[in-house]
Amino acid sequence: MLLAGFDAGQTSTRCRIGRWQDGRWEPVGDGYGPGVCHLASAGGVERFQDAIRVSSTEAMNVHPDLTLDGAVMGASGIEQGSIIQEQATDLLARTLALPTAQVLATGDERTALRGAFPNHAGIVVISGTGMICLGRNDQGVEHRCGGWGWLLDGAGSAFDIGHQGLQLTLQMADRRRPDHPLRKQIWTALDCTTSADVKARVVQPDFGAADFAALAPLVAAAAVQDLAEAHCILERSALALATSIRTVAVKLQLDRPNLVGHGGALEHLDGFSRLVKTAVTTVLPSSRWMPAAGDACHGALVMAQERVVKQR
Repeated sequence: MLLAGFDAGQTSTRCRIGRWQDGRWEPVGDGYGPGVCHLASAGGVERFQDAIRVSSTEAMNVHPDLTLDGAVMGASGIEQGSIIQEQATDLLARTLALPTAQVLATGDERTALRGAFPNHAGIVVISGTGMICLGRNDQGVEHRCGGWGWLLDGAGSAFDIGHQGLQLTLQMADRRRPDHPLRKQIWTALDCTTSADVKARVVQPDFGAADFAALAPLVAAAAVQDLAEAHCILERSALALATSIRTVAVKLQLDRPNLVGHGGALEHLDGFSRLVKTAVTTVLPSSRWMPAAGDACHGALVMAQERVVKQR
């Protein structure tokens, strides 16, 4: 059984081809392609198809004569049970010339969860530009917290930290709080010199979640340098993640949940991962952090194998 697993982000898409045979995976090849965007956005359909076509062609390049039996694609912004999921699944099927019943497009949080815990219960928390927390119990029931977009629900993300940091600089400029070098650092990063400049910058059409998130490392560095307000920002964001994890664990009745963390905020922001783990220990002391069994591409392959077997 030859299967494809995709992990599609806004910057790039990765495809892994694997053969499921005699109860184990045999790697065939990996390939990379362009990133995707929301299907409803300008050029969304074309970008989605290009990402599938380019990455799968590269992954199959060593064996161009092989024929796929199924595929699963994980991409951000695909909500379970939505019209967008139906459209994305149909595009995946048409692009790969496969029956719709043998493919699935889904959220990248679901493929990350199955990659981390292919056959067991567990919880994945992703904190990058945005955040999302998803868990699964031994009966296959899933529950999700967060991930509803930066305009609605960014607490626990790099966006959240950068956004709060920028708000703090305006309070400093107003003298509501003592001034600190962080203000100048953030304003310099935005090419701004006054509060009015900042206000004008953030309302520009090209300014969004990623631009706020880019400020997070400056806030984290200030926290390490003992700026109390910056430390409080990181603590609030860490507690938001811990609360989401605890909510998922309670909903799924996971008494001693295993946890896996992904995302740039957890992996690269100074001190943030430690604060998250401290907060989780406080609200969910029975939990345990562990390394992921596999990545999102592997999770997509696991889901593809299950889907094809179900159709046979």
